[in-house]
Amino acid sequence: MFMPTAPAKRYFAYLLALILVLALRLSAGDTSSTFPLDKVRPGLKGVAYTIFTGDEVEKVDLVVLGVLHNAMGPKQDVILVQLLGEKAEHSGVVAGMSGSPVYFDGKLAGALSLKLGIFTKEAIGGVTPIQNMLDVERDAAAPKQTGAGAPPSAVNTGSFPAASRVSLPQEFSTRTSAGAGQFLVPIETPLISAGLYPETIAQFSKELSAWGMSVAPGGSADPEPEDAQLKPGDMVGVELIRGDLSIAPGCTVTAVESDGTVLACGHPIFSFGSVSMPMTRGHVVTTLASAMASTKIMTSGATIGTLTQDRTTAIMGKLGAGPPMIPVDVELSTPSAEKQFHFEVIESPQLTPVLVALATYNGIVGSPAYGEGWTLQMDGDIELKGHTPVHLENLFAPNDMPIPSGFYVASEVQSIFARIYSNPYERAHVDRVRIKVTALAERRWSMIDNAWTEKSEVAPGETMAVKVLLRPYRGEPFIQEIPITIPPQTARGTLQLLISDGETLDRTVDPMAAMQATLPGLEELIKLINRGRQNDCLYATLLQPTTTLLVEDKVMPNVPSSEINVLDQRQSVGGARLLHQSLAGSWSAEMHQVITGERTLTIIVK
Repeated sequence: MFMPTAPAKRYFAYLLALILVLALRLSAGDTSSTFPLDKVRPGLKGVAYTIFTGDEVEKVDLVVLGVLHNAMGPKQDVILVQLLGEKAEHSGVVAGMSGSPVYFDGKLAGALSLKLGIFTKEAIGGVTPIQNMLDVERDAAAPKQTGAGAPPSAVNTGSFPAASRVSLPQEFSTRTSAGAGQFLVPIETPLISAGLYPETIAQFSKELSAWGMSVAPGGSADPEPEDAQLKPGDMVGVELIRGDLSIAPGCTVTAVESDGTVLACGHPIFSFGSVSMPMTRGHVVTTLASAMASTKIMTSGATIGTLTQDRTTAIMGKLGAGPPMIPVDVELSTPSAEKQFHFEVIESPQLTPVLVALATYNGIVGSPAYGEGWTLQMDGDIELKGHTPVHLENLFAPNDMPIPSGFYVASEVQSIFARIYSNPYERAHVDRVRIKVTALAERRWSMIDNAWTEKSEVAPGETMAVKVLLRPYRGEPFIQEIPITIPPQTARGTLQLLISDGETLDRTVDPMAAMQATLPGLEELIKLINRGRQNDCLYATLLQPTTTLLVEDKVMPNVPSSEINVLDQRQSVGGARLLHQSLAGSWSAEMHQVITGERTLTIIVK
């Protein structure tokens, strides 16, 4: 009898592994390697490939329960299957299994993408047919007509909500003992995070879960030379933040084509349509079984390509270099220490605002020298390609609400980013973000309690003192005096003197700042943002009862009646608006603490 030698055994083992890898690879144009949906029948047995631990792709047996036609929409069918075997019965369908390739008779039939609702470990899942997944590549290759200046991510998404669910027919519920009223939902996408503090997860969990992601413990892995050598069943991540903090949702690879095209997930991650996001190699540490929601504990490795499509039936990417990301520097300075963090975030109109806010907040709470009850001073810049930088400067003090002051800083950053990205004029491109937060170890906050003047009648050109009673947080009230000089050209009559914080003044005299749709362009919006008043100053503003004309980003007080009549006769006045008061003069005092409140005084100019 012939006995193979040791080298021969190694050769045959290598050849067998090679055959397996080649069998798992797919060419999208080769329909002979895919299993047609019309041949899927109840009782048909097949296999799925996924990872439970490490990088070892394991085979999971399954059986077809039936086909749900038009389950996710017109011509969006779902193959209902039951996973078999000890591991599947122990953990059920696991978060991170999305995209696990399903084969019948050695041919790719689709990707595992749906599971039964929470609080069940029944290993019943829904499979997105491969024909629907290949539509993503076909549609992406076809030219798309978009509106001028519209960002690719804002059109042609063809998506369904992350909360979509499909009722499980009664016949399948009875057959599998799943229980009445069960439904299929997209398998959660685990969010692989490293460097994320529990306080940050608590503050931003609602926003993250709104995208259908479950925050799971994870980490980052050192790059390996073989990271880009993907095969079906391997894990990939979508890199949202990298650096001192890393965040990447992960799912399973369904198919890898010869040209480096990757299909994964079997459902969307964000439903953004055309995208440009870094694609990373994912690794499974272990699989955590849970009666509520089993999940893969993962790490994220090297960047291996670019995610280009995020569609209804799959995500699609290309192996190679990743896209550029936005550098973000966050510095926290306290009386006893300084701490610096460096990140890179993806550029996405939908995600960048919350990601930068999250990174900023994470940097603040991560300093051991920072404590609740501290006042935070923010200073920074958002550098935009081809535009004036957006300046960030404000003061934030804690109050009695159970909200940390760091969250107010993050919300301010998020709000400004949202205004930039939601502008209707052009797609903004951010080059760099720099944020410095200085922590002051006391509550610096005062409320305007009262205000008065030495006299109520003044003449043009006359100087008078305005006295403001301020009540600090749990402190003794004090009086702040603001000298004001009535401008010589001020109209005689009764005027209003507004004593207020910066936000109230912006809202009163510059309401166009909130109406960015009427501006001529992004540069004018940036100017409006940059001229916003800070909340650590006390303002005294003299208002007279004459008309102010607001045109785009320009404020023109004391408009003559002839100009108003011309505007009234025009059918379209563009971004023009009229206010029935004009700014006669404005004065301020730097208080180095947050000021809130307002008082209005009546002044008679003789």
